[in-house]
Amino acid sequence: MLTMSAESDDARLVAAARSGNPDAFETLVRRHGGKVYRVALRLVGDPTDAEDATQDTFVQAWRHLERFRGDSAFSTWLYRIVVNRCLRLLRDRPSTAPLVELPAPAIADPQRAVEVGSQLEAVSRAVLALPFERRAPLVLRELEGCTYEEIADALEISLPAVKGRLHRARRELLTALRGWT
Repeated sequence: MLTMSAESDDARLVAAARSGNPDAFETLVRRHGGKVYRVALRLVGDPTDAEDATQDTFVQAWRHLERFRGDSAFSTWLYRIVVNRCLRLLRDRPSTAPLVELPAPAIADPQRAVEVGSQLEAVSRAVLALPFERRAPLVLRELEGCTYEEIADALEISLPAVKGRLHRARRELLTALRGWT
């Protein structure tokens, strides 16, 4: 999620990049690269695949910059590209996937740290076990903090579909993690 000033700054950078200024696009890559990588990593679960998806996202964004209409935030457009790229990656690879990387809290007590680590691993496995159509909105909402509207734009689905997919994803996670509560 970006503030209005960041969105307007992105709009200026997009305009400059469209005019042939590669430095402007490089600034956009630096500004959004971390977010795009995090989404990719959480969707595909593998750092190498996430790096590939991130690079492919920005290559595609550069090649098709004239297609960005500005109806939504530039970051939302990038999310759409990375989600599509990750979906293609997942379709093309075997079904065994590494864990989703979730931020680990700093815990002083070693036993509690092991316990929390086990819980994070269980959540990672449960998120990766979700069908992609429910995993993508869950990652964008719960891990990236996107609004329902941004998710609908990024995934090109209706607002009720976003809410329904999130509801089903949360319900599936609760079922999968019932033993941890």
